[in-house]
Amino acid sequence: MKALIIDKVHNLLIDKLNACNIETDYLPEITRQEILSTIANYEILIIRSKTPIDKEILDKAGKLKIIGRYGAGTEGIDKQLCNQTGIKVINSPEGNRNAVGEHTLGLLLAVINKICKSFSEIKNGIWNRNSNWGFELEGKTVGIIGYGNAGSAFARKLAGFDVEVLAYDKYKSGFGKDYIKEASLEEVMNYADVISFHVPLTEETRQMANWEFFSNLKKKPVILNTSRGEVVNTRDLLLALKNGLISGAGLDVLEYEKSTFENIYKTGNKTLEELLKLDNVVVTPHIAGWTNESYSKLAFYLAEKICQHIYK
Repeated sequence: MKALIIDKVHNLLIDKLNACNIETDYLPEITRQEILSTIANYEILIIRSKTPIDKEILDKAGKLKIIGRYGAGTEGIDKQLCNQTGIKVINSPEGNRNAVGEHTLGLLLAVINKICKSFSEIKNGIWNRNSNWGFELEGKTVGIIGYGNAGSAFARKLAGFDVEVLAYDKYKSGFGKDYIKEASLEEVMNYADVISFHVPLTEETRQMANWEFFSNLKKKPVILNTSRGEVVNTRDLLLALKNGLISGAGLDVLEYEKSTFENIYKTGNKTLEELLKLDNVVVTPHIAGWTNESYSKLAFYLAEKICQHIYK
């Protein structure tokens, strides 16, 4: 079998695929037009997120059997058409779940302890202790929406903080134990001091955190999002912060990343500009799942799953 790899990946992926008798063409700089002209020669396609795998590409991919996503999210793939044509979509969320869990915890600690705000002040010659007091996690309730690989990893990172975790997942049950309790979405909204989103981007979750969501929260929680940007409506988040409905936000993703975030100072996005001026907001550039370790682990798990699928 032949695999076309159209994004940058760890060499471990190529080595493991080759060891499974899969010939690989590693072309991370390939253009969409070049993909269209050559995809018919391959049984396997390895992607990250640069190129949407839509009907135009799939119609040209007559031999394609597997699409491997080097990461967790598969929203850039036309999965309905893949199902209709018998193409197996394989992702590797196991590879970066620990990285996401650690990063989410880092965002939370940065927000509640005003770490970024106080550091910014110090760099500007301001040594202000009294206005930079934070609050402790001990005794608080953390709500997790989406209890898959990343959500459960974040829950494990909270084990030593003496918190109660309320975890809501529409499609899972039976995972509650010790300090982790299964909960309804309403319970998370009523009792959580922190709410962290770990859901895939679907029509159900798109704009899930909107004005209606924020206005029904009971405890003015910190909002965390390390899943997908479009899960949170940024304008409504800003209004919720300004109106005191939530006490802070830690975001690794934003809903308009591709069109705006990479050119943040050139686009004139007023909502984003206002958001970044707030002292109780911490934003990172979609790096939660990317560490030196996760880069290789993503390769390992994806190759393992592809080889298992072929030789099952």
